[in-house]
Amino acid sequence: MKRRDFLVASTAALAAVATPSNLTAASTPPAASKNGGRGRALMKLGCQRAPIEDTRLEFLKRHAVDHICGAPAKPANGRYWTVDELARAKAQVEKHGIHLDMIPLPFLASSHIDRTERPAIMLGSSPERDRDIEDIQKMIAACAQVGIPAIKYNMSLLGVVRTAPTEGRGGSIYSTWHYAEAKPEKPLTQAGKVDAAQYWDRITYFLKAVVPTANEHKVRIACHPHDPGVPPQGYQGVDTVLGTVDGLKKFVTIAESPYHGLNFCQGTISEMLQDPGREIFDVIRYFGSRQKIFNVHFRNIRGKRDHFSETFPDEGDVNFWQAIQVYKEVGYDKMLMPDHMPKHKGDPDGNQAFAFAYGYIKALIQAVDQIG
Repeated sequence: MKRRDFLVASTAALAAVATPSNLTAASTPPAASKNGGRGRALMKLGCQRAPIEDTRLEFLKRHAVDHICGAPAKPANGRYWTVDELARAKAQVEKHGIHLDMIPLPFLASSHIDRTERPAIMLGSSPERDRDIEDIQKMIAACAQVGIPAIKYNMSLLGVVRTAPTEGRGGSIYSTWHYAEAKPEKPLTQAGKVDAAQYWDRITYFLKAVVPTANEHKVRIACHPHDPGVPPQGYQGVDTVLGTVDGLKKFVTIAESPYHGLNFCQGTISEMLQDPGREIFDVIRYFGSRQKIFNVHFRNIRGKRDHFSETFPDEGDVNFWQAIQVYKEVGYDKMLMPDHMPKHKGDPDGNQAFAFAYGYIKALIQAVDQIG
């Protein structure tokens, strides 16, 4: 068999394997792009697992992960990473032949506001939020000086909210959200009631302060959506405005900039949809064609808005073979990384689950790279 014939046959086989058994023929296929989706696949296998240390970096390198989102230890000054700290972290990563493509902020993480050490930005509390914003501006400048092109962050009050887990294949445990069964620890967080108008005011205040610094230093800032979205009446008194596709569309237009976009969590965005196996492809197209996707959490779910479980990538409702073709179609050239992999008592650190995901994503990238 000739090499090209072999590749075509292999790609077709991979597509069949990658298609979930419950995906119907009516699912939206990748649309033709300006060049018909032809050319090289530009996306890269990545990961964001912490910490930056040699054993972890060796593990990543063994599994073909050459690009990461990573961070040093907690800032020595207790507030923000300096140029020296970021330079040392970057050098440590590069020693293993890996690129440090992005760092997470040491605050504005996906944590519940009642358990957040620095809640001022999300509470809208000045002057504390202005000091925190100034720290972020310093880290953006430091990233530019060191050569780290992107930062990721969250603008969350509720963190990642889930109900009781469900059992998956091989005794795995799947993170699950059934809104109808959700029982918050208390009716309100320390933020009290936060309606959509208040939430947007806080987001806008932040973006108008930080995006100009990102523009000045040409460092991308990537925000993660709210996980999960909840009904408009909110959860614990909070309306999660970044928990809908329309909310994300509005978000990227505030202080619009080529350096202001999304940490596009495909799993979280699938959780916003009533039929993710059909709808997710056009969402990727919308943000991808506008160059607003700065990083992808390439994970899968089974279910729909308000009722889903997080699965292994090959068994959810979203066809990853179709999804990766759309990322290629829009010219996405940054990281695809596993996220929220299922747990298992025999794999307490998640290494087995992540190794499976690395191989799966790497194979998809290689296959889509060969189809023209």
